[in-house]
Amino acid sequence: MLKRVTVILRDIWDVLAAEVRRVFSDKTTIVIFFLATVVYPPLYYYIYHLEALHEMPVAVVDLSHSDASKRFVHKLDATPELTVAYRCASMAEAGRLLSDHNVKAVFLLPRDYGACLAQDKTAHVTCFCDISSFIYYKNALMGGSDVMLDEMHCIELQHQSTEGVTGEQAEVQVQPIAYDDVKLFNPTGGYASYFIPALLLLVVHQTLFFGICVLCGDANENRRALRLIPPHLRRRSIHRVTLGRLLCFLLIYFPIALFDLWIMPRLFGLPQLGSIADILLFLLPFIVATACFAMTFGNLFSRQRMSTLLCGLFFSVILFFLSGLVWPQSNMPRFWLALSYLFPSTPGIQGFVRISSMGATLAEVRGEYLALWIQAAAYFATACLSLRMIKLFKRK
Repeated sequence: MLKRVTVILRDIWDVLAAEVRRVFSDKTTIVIFFLATVVYPPLYYYIYHLEALHEMPVAVVDLSHSDASKRFVHKLDATPELTVAYRCASMAEAGRLLSDHNVKAVFLLPRDYGACLAQDKTAHVTCFCDISSFIYYKNALMGGSDVMLDEMHCIELQHQSTEGVTGEQAEVQVQPIAYDDVKLFNPTGGYASYFIPALLLLVVHQTLFFGICVLCGDANENRRALRLIPPHLRRRSIHRVTLGRLLCFLLIYFPIALFDLWIMPRLFGLPQLGSIADILLFLLPFIVATACFAMTFGNLFSRQRMSTLLCGLFFSVILFFLSGLVWPQSNMPRFWLALSYLFPSTPGIQGFVRISSMGATLAEVRGEYLALWIQAAAYFATACLSLRMIKLFKRK
């Protein structure tokens, strides 16, 4: 029994050592594994490190010239999101400023704005926004909505005053339940704090996937796929080859993933509320599932070194959308929701964001954790089967 265990461990070690040599002898794989994972995280951070856009320039067209419209414009200028850079006499003038990108939004207060409020009628404020960036739309919407809500509160207090109700009693009548707007886990409403943790995990997923597929494509392109399997392991011990390769990628990528997903966020001040133990335990099935998925795909479909790399880049954006961070999974069609769970990135991003950004424990993400282990087991089996197919169809 001991001798058999020793033989198994020696076989796995031989495959692991051979795979390590193959990784470090391939320049493309070194660039993908080591250079890309070091360059991308700080690059994304420096692009979005300002978190939120403040004092966005807007133009105001006040055709009412009433006290109410002037008060609205003054409050609009006082919001942290917006600053009134131009006060225009006509929409034509404001439109030119918007077309020239001097302003990012235009607020129009019609002539009857003050009259409608004086007559207790609905008054309208129109916003024209530059939608070349979602941030412009978000700032214009938030700034305008905050001013509108505050104006509605003031108008209600005025109505209560005309009826003889003032002070605290009027406040209770207008707002019987006091509330505070608290943004959980992202108090600044920052863009980087929201999506960079998910993006970092997707970088780990994609670079590991591309690197393994390049190795598989190189073996298939140069007709070395069968020769990479030791002769004495080609009959009943294909799983030892897969396990040896898996351990190689696990040993290489565990430190890389720890650097990208634990050290980098702390260096750049991104949210990191989860414990290091929970993150390490969560990364284990994620890396195993991703490596086995990549080995399966590479063995079956990578016929050339760069074919998977060129095609896979197209799917990076799709995987980010399927993760549920851009569009909620509850609103996804069933087909796309089921498809998303074929990729380790989906439960990986969902679970990692909850741990790192929301402080969840491993028990609180047990659904995603279990999904990753199921994927790891399933893709390990398919990786072994794909190697067996190489043995059957490429035997020399």
